[in-house]
Amino acid sequence: MRHKKGFNHLGRKSAHRKAMLANMANSLIEHKRINTTVAKAKALRGYVEPLITKSKTDSTHSRRIVFSYLKNKHAVSELFREVAPKVAGRPGGYTRIIKTGFRLGDGAEMAMIELVDFNEIYGQEENAATKTTRRSRRGGKKKAEETEAVEAAPSTEETPEVKAEEKSSEEDNNDEAEDDKDSK
Repeated sequence: MRHKKGFNHLGRKSAHRKAMLANMANSLIEHKRINTTVAKAKALRGYVEPLITKSKTDSTHSRRIVFSYLKNKHAVSELFREVAPKVAGRPGGYTRIIKTGFRLGDGAEMAMIELVDFNEIYGQEENAATKTTRRSRRGGKKKAEETEAVEAAPSTEETPEVKAEEKSSEEDNNDEAEDDKDSK
């Protein structure tokens, strides 16, 4: 009976399962993204995330513990050199599982598992979203150009004149708005 057994055996004996997860973890660390079944991806997430957390502290002890799981010195060195500095500020959730459909041969549900901080597509969207500027709808382009001219003006003598022009243009806009209201 398997009462309260908290992990998926994946239809394998323990030695085969450990070897398979170690190989998949090595591939994930090396390639940053792999395609597999959903069940294997979920099992791999539980296997590799504690290793990534362990890699945040670069000591001989943590390197030996990670090596005992991965059994590949190139993957261990890449984990500690490249992956650990990128995930240093992240408190967990280092992997993302994206379902990709069903396999043609046997209909198994497939997924892509990837390291979150190594996806360039999501990182570019976040950077693009932070670089956008907010403009009010009242001023339009004229006000934006005037504020850019004020910021670009090097001398302090021109700024009172520009401010006077801004006030007069605001008064003109207010007069036009009042005229529009009266005409309706």
